[in-house]
Amino acid sequence: MRRDDRAPKTDAPVYEGAERLQKVLAAAGVGSRRACEDLIFRRRVTVNGRVAQLGDKADPTRDVIHVDGERLQVDTRLVYLAMNKPRGVVSTMADEKGRTALADFLGNRVEQRVYHVGRLDADSEGLLLLTNDGTLAHRLMHPSFGVQKTYLCEVAGPIPRNLGKRLMAGVELEDGPVQVDSFKVVDTLGKTAQVELTLHEGRKHIVRRLLAEVGHPVSRLVRTSIGPIRLGDLRAGRTRRLTNAEVAALFKAVGD
Repeated sequence: MRRDDRAPKTDAPVYEGAERLQKVLAAAGVGSRRACEDLIFRRRVTVNGRVAQLGDKADPTRDVIHVDGERLQVDTRLVYLAMNKPRGVVSTMADEKGRTALADFLGNRVEQRVYHVGRLDADSEGLLLLTNDGTLAHRLMHPSFGVQKTYLCEVAGPIPRNLGKRLMAGVELEDGPVQVDSFKVVDTLGKTAQVELTLHEGRKHIVRRLLAEVGHPVSRLVRTSIGPIRLGDLRAGRTRRLTNAEVAALFKAVGD
């Protein structure tokens, strides 16, 4: 007798599009169906906050599934991409003025229509996230969720020793105060310096305006991370699909 033949019936809601839970997990890349059955048997899977049992079904388009406490994206219609935006590219999917835009780098590799999470101005470069998951995108962009973003900037030097303390204490801009979460000098290059700062602000040109306000205008800006997702060695103009672990980490970053 198979394990799921012995499983007790549950009162969990079953939707029209529901499938056996182990099939849903396997389709999401968790492992073979037998391995997924074992995860369910060991009570390591929850569906909508309830510990799953063998024999349960789930709808990948509606149910929220966690494995070992981490959110698993099981809806295969949803796409999550990391992109290294080159300098000179506008942060729109298509540009009415005919400028090079984000969609120009996707070609026919992505069937679904995706949108960029947040922006980088045309003169800036680095990490952008592209997705068709509107709920996650909103949470990643909204300042109340406190998702940190890290930037590597080339600025006018020299850098005074107290600059980090000043930035972390807060600087008043024309549209309100801003403070960074961390700051460090990475390197000094004659009259310029490379600095790294992290903040969870999302206002327009916030990094450039902040550093210009304290007397260190930016000549080059690269975003190197958004929450747990890092740019790494992704080449300019290239995209890659996020792993299941990275998607789970993004959900965790916004408290889901």
